[in-house]
Amino acid sequence: MTQIPDGQALAGKHALVLGVANEHSIAYGCARVFRRLGAQIALTYLNEKARPHVEPLARELDAPIFAPCDVQKEGDLDAVFRQIAETWGRLDIALHSIAFAPKADLQGRLLDSSGEGFGVAMDVSCHSFIRMARLAAPLMTEGGTLLTMSYHGANKVVPNYNLMGPVKAALESAVRYLAYELGDRDIRVHAVSPGPLKTRAASGLKDFDLLLNEAVERAPIGELVDIDDVGLTAAFLTTPYAARLTGMTLYVDGGLSIMA
Repeated sequence: MTQIPDGQALAGKHALVLGVANEHSIAYGCARVFRRLGAQIALTYLNEKARPHVEPLARELDAPIFAPCDVQKEGDLDAVFRQIAETWGRLDIALHSIAFAPKADLQGRLLDSSGEGFGVAMDVSCHSFIRMARLAAPLMTEGGTLLTMSYHGANKVVPNYNLMGPVKAALESAVRYLAYELGDRDIRVHAVSPGPLKTRAASGLKDFDLLLNEAVERAPIGELVDIDDVGLTAAFLTTPYAARLTGMTLYVDGGLSIMA
């Protein structure tokens, strides 16, 4: 496990983290680092089935805002932002770590994907980030940072990643366009692209264990990254150290993406 440094680099900052499912979630790794560096955290959970897995994490992070948020459910995302406005009055960081595709479309070939399944994947995994940005921007009165999670399959063919490749490519493009549109408001927008990680979402991919093993063998660093590695990179992007960076996709993969 990566060592998280102590410090107050995010003291006084308010951070919303969408997409925590359990203690193995990338979103939780990011929230944990944000909190360790001094930020206050707003955390969401998908539904009542997910709540018992996320609520202990919210307590651990002293999250004053803990709310349900299913981005497919009308009004849920708006309600989260209303609570942020009422509780904090502003927002500095919003992190989106949400992706979904119906199992049949996720595990089948892109060629065979259904229009409905592709549409659901695009809405949940990409357009919900745009909706989050639209709601977050008015609360980022002193500037801020919007973050989302991508994967190398957005740019190169990764066997068995299937329709999520084009969906993540759209997400990375959305990051660039939002960075352009929000730049004059001092709001920076990034995608973070982790290497293969043992998360519940990733386990839905066909032959994912083979992908993990290959990553260890091929990455120059020779080991998998963990959720805290991703959190540390996300935190860096929200600090003044990254004040002149926007619209980027940053790889956190031990160098795996540079290999032929």
